[in-house]
Amino acid sequence: MVTITSHISRDVRFPTSLDKTGSDAMNDAGDYSSAYCILRTSDAALSGHGMTFTIGRGNDIVCSAIDALAVRIHGRTLESLVADMGATWRWLVADSQLRWIGPEKGVIHLALGAVVNALWDLWAKSEGKPVWRLVADFTPEELVRCIDFRYITDAITPEEAVKMLQDMLPGKEERVKEAERNEAVPAYTTSAGWLGYGEEKMQRLLEETLAEGYTHFKLKVGGSVTEDRKRLTIARRVLGYDKGNVLMVDANQVWSVPEAIEYMQQLAEFKPWFIEEPTSPDDILGHKAVRDALRPLGIGVATGEMCQNRVMFKQMLMAGAIDVCQIDACRLGGVNEVLAVLLMAKKFGVPIVPHSGGVGLPEYTQHLSTIDYVVVTGKKSILEFVDHLHEHFVNPAVIKDGYYTTPTQPGYSVEMKEESHSEFGYPEGKFWKSEQARPILEHLKR
Repeated sequence: MVTITSHISRDVRFPTSLDKTGSDAMNDAGDYSSAYCILRTSDAALSGHGMTFTIGRGNDIVCSAIDALAVRIHGRTLESLVADMGATWRWLVADSQLRWIGPEKGVIHLALGAVVNALWDLWAKSEGKPVWRLVADFTPEELVRCIDFRYITDAITPEEAVKMLQDMLPGKEERVKEAERNEAVPAYTTSAGWLGYGEEKMQRLLEETLAEGYTHFKLKVGGSVTEDRKRLTIARRVLGYDKGNVLMVDANQVWSVPEAIEYMQQLAEFKPWFIEEPTSPDDILGHKAVRDALRPLGIGVATGEMCQNRVMFKQMLMAGAIDVCQIDACRLGGVNEVLAVLLMAKKFGVPIVPHSGGVGLPEYTQHLSTIDYVVVTGKKSILEFVDHLHEHFVNPAVIKDGYYTTPTQPGYSVEMKEESHSEFGYPEGKFWKSEQARPILEHLKR
């Protein structure tokens, strides 16, 4: 019997601000970072790895919250924790003193995502399966037992969820085989679209990714209408309008509701499929207003990377505020809460297109998109791929022929190489003590 004996939290920061990778209208100089959690067990060969994505400062605060949460499962057996994962999840969010500084949102919820995902990684490894296959092998009843339905039964009940999953059982075996053939999760790219990239670099990267077989491309917008029109003109010159290539744009919350509507009206000629994060991630009514205004122009609304719990997603879906549901693997409280949102999105007919633009996120979300296709919807969607920092993971996400290569190694795919922890652990890592780090460290003092 495996017992969780201790944990380690680590603050890992990669210096992506130096070349503007990840830059957008709201976040001009982020350093892709990981608040990392390792669960140690009584079996020296078995450990659980989870992380939450941040962009630099504040990562240490999330690590402190991981410490506060993870200690609660010290001494517990894995068997006792996974016997009823829905109850375990509710118990982890039920510490009243920690809950007070959430509840179920903010830093505490980010930390919860790291701890819960580390537990799922440990569970899947103990079963010798990747997380997606662990979930795919559940009965509908077993999957539904992983979810805390508190606050969402006005949108979906456990009984409805079981029925939905039972209805998807025909054809599931063939979908599993498609996943095993690496044909379950088509990829799209954001790698050319960062706002800090110059026009020549953006055009070169678009041409390269187009040549690699991508058909869906996302660009950041929100700096100025003039600059965005120039960049989108270049994009459409490369991609064309009638070659089957789809363009998406992302404002990263920079606008008010009226600004979002006015701005996107001026970009409508470039035929974007959707505008992502047009306004505050908490503004359900605002997203609804933007969606209603842009629908006649053929532009949809997408959001979710900063949507911090199933309750916010419930409101977005019930209000008809979004066309695309962009779950985040670790801003939500781990796999349990993601499953709840997958089922709600299925009920309301909104496709899942996860946020995957950050270190470790493609490694995570390839499992979630596979679960969505194989188990929940039976409909292929697309999944963001950002071609940065995968070399730091033991089992990195890989794109082949326009699809994610379905994970086969046991676990949740975010186990980071020990040398990467040593190099980029903050503040004692080798990089952060080098001359290269000086521009970032001096910027922190301003």
